[in-house]
Amino acid sequence: MASHRKSRTPGTRVTGIRTPALATAALTSVALLSQTADAAPSDDDRPSLEEVEKKVDDLYRQAESATEKYNAVKEKSAKQRKRVDTLLDDVAKRTQTLNEAREELGSFAAAQYRTGAGVPDTATFLLADSPQDFFDRNQLMDRMTGHQKAAVDDYVTQQSETMEKRKEATESLATLTESQDDLKTAKATVQKKLGTARELMSKLTSEEKARLAAAEKKKQEEAARKAAELAQQQAERREAEEEARQQQQAESGSSGTSESSGASGSSSPGSTSTTPSTSTDSSYAAKAEKALAFARAQIGKPYVWGATGPGSYDCSGLTQAAWKAAGVSLPRTTYDQVEAGTTVAVSQAQPGDLVFFYDDLTHVGIYIGNGMMIHAPKPGTYVREESIFYDGESSIHSVVRPA
Repeated sequence: MASHRKSRTPGTRVTGIRTPALATAALTSVALLSQTADAAPSDDDRPSLEEVEKKVDDLYRQAESATEKYNAVKEKSAKQRKRVDTLLDDVAKRTQTLNEAREELGSFAAAQYRTGAGVPDTATFLLADSPQDFFDRNQLMDRMTGHQKAAVDDYVTQQSETMEKRKEATESLATLTESQDDLKTAKATVQKKLGTARELMSKLTSEEKARLAAAEKKKQEEAARKAAELAQQQAERREAEEEARQQQQAESGSSGTSESSGASGSSSPGSTSTTPSTSTDSSYAAKAEKALAFARAQIGKPYVWGATGPGSYDCSGLTQAAWKAAGVSLPRTTYDQVEAGTTVAVSQAQPGDLVFFYDDLTHVGIYIGNGMMIHAPKPGTYVREESIFYDGESSIHSVVRPA
């Protein structure tokens, strides 16, 4: 039966089984079409622009988190270095005192040797590691004067304290070494995150960069709109508070007049309840004004992780320096700065307040009013004014009044 089959003409398409090469090509085409239909991010497995943007944002956030950890370790290391230096100075002084006490005891032993009394004891004394054990022997204690006994007691005390301080210094040095190792690790982590982010950005095409810039502009416009809304709400609240204050003063004044004309002449209307609050507000406002003046003077300076000025800053370095200019000492890191004041609602924010971002508290700016702040955003940027909604309303963690 095989001899009756008709031979196929080369190049003729036949429904059914194809050659292996054609089958492979067909399967490849189907797979590619399937992938395109399911998820069409880009060609040759490149991530989509949205994926790159999210990844870069995440990397910058992680770098900021690592920066704050670096700042904390650096501050701890500096304190530990200061403590070690103090301990070593103390040990040196104690060692000098101990040597002087040893020389004094040696003179006592030499005097005994010259008088011919207790030569073997003297030799033993000079070689002894623990003078107290030796002088506890009754035969030598009987020969010692009160001054000599006091010298022995002082020597023993000094020796014990010096050994304790040496031990403490050794432990502090070990802690310092550990802190320095942590510092190196934190620094390496920051550099790695930033390097990865830069690499991802460098791979974007001109068209993708343009689209990214357009998306960023739209995001900024939305942030500006939210800031204007907050500014309007705060203005309306201040107006309502002022009307209520004036009404209270008017009512208080009329009440005072009806009760006694003499009483109304001796005190100003409404002065009893509003003075303390007004005094507190004006005191804070004066300090905040100095902090904001400093912050504004830093606008345009580059963000550099771990920097505290004067040529560059990271986010917490800027807020710390700004409030320092107002005479208020803030901790170094965002984690500690958030605890250095009174938490208030976003709607109650006043110029000078610190605005913290994200659940892990990795960013902070200083509020200037009308929904705006001054901050050092991230690597590659500069200190600038920006809406507190720059990364969306949900990114705001809390507002803290530091003074």
